[in-house]
Amino acid sequence: MSSYVTKAVIPAAGLGTRFLPATKAMPKEMLPVVDKPAIQYVVEEAVASGLHDVLMITGRNKNALENHFDRNAELEDTLARKGDTDRLHKVSYSTSLADLHYTRQGDPKGLGHAVLRAKAHIGHEPFAVLLGDDIIDARDPLLTRMLQVQHALNTTVVALMEVPPESIHLYGAAAVVPTEHEDVVRITGLVEKPSRENAPSNYAVIGRYVLRPEIFDILEKTPPGKGGEIQLTDALEGLATAPAWTGGVHGVVFRGRRYDTGDRLDYLKAIVQLAVARDDLGPELLPWLRDFSANAGPADTGSIPALPVPLEPAARELLQIAGA
Repeated sequence: MSSYVTKAVIPAAGLGTRFLPATKAMPKEMLPVVDKPAIQYVVEEAVASGLHDVLMITGRNKNALENHFDRNAELEDTLARKGDTDRLHKVSYSTSLADLHYTRQGDPKGLGHAVLRAKAHIGHEPFAVLLGDDIIDARDPLLTRMLQVQHALNTTVVALMEVPPESIHLYGAAAVVPTEHEDVVRITGLVEKPSRENAPSNYAVIGRYVLRPEIFDILEKTPPGKGGEIQLTDALEGLATAPAWTGGVHGVVFRGRRYDTGDRLDYLKAIVQLAVARDDLGPELLPWLRDFSANAGPADTGSIPALPVPLEPAARELLQIAGA
């Protein structure tokens, strides 16, 4: 089996509890990053990599995802009558972006279970998985490289990023050996959210995967792991130690810009960095950030005694992220 990948799966069934109350009635994937919902960046990445067949794994109260990528004839007609061609293009662009399909996860049994729900749509071919929480900056392509490695080696490929050892417990961690390519490693083992002391390395699995279809057979036999959920990391561990004909598991080491929009602080950083990089926003936003950083101080609380609030360090960190 060696074929080009044509399909992408985007799990998007999470509840988004870290963003409550904003996500009480709105999917977390629809939170805006500048002026587009986070999920659109992920779909655009799949399409830019040549994957136009996209399956979203959704859950309850996720109808807004389908509505965003569907036509809104009334809005389009209104914009057309006003001659607002710029906004009309932005609205209609998401409608024709990809061939989108949807299926429900049902019970929230983890990422592995969500991927397993794609089996009927995928069939017997390799496919990509893009997590809806992760935005990869379009200036630092990752998925395209992963697809190249998958086709060349006929293997399963995961995205890896080096993280500080004290943060590895937040991720799946990979045991790796080098290959002849600097950005490609062979994965010999995987552990879901290990302690710092038990982590095999500080190579963390981030939200991009290119999987061979054998993953479905393994997921069907994978018992619940961390948090009582079926973990994709556990299934990948099985594939990494499976017979050689399955191709094993390789990792592409990513050193570009990634935004975890499932985390509130990273979500804010993503908005700042992506806005500063835009020609229509950056020239005005960057000077404002510099001025804010220079003048921010303790909060003005009126008659209540002022307490030191570390606004300036936070602003300076945002400036550094923005490249100021």
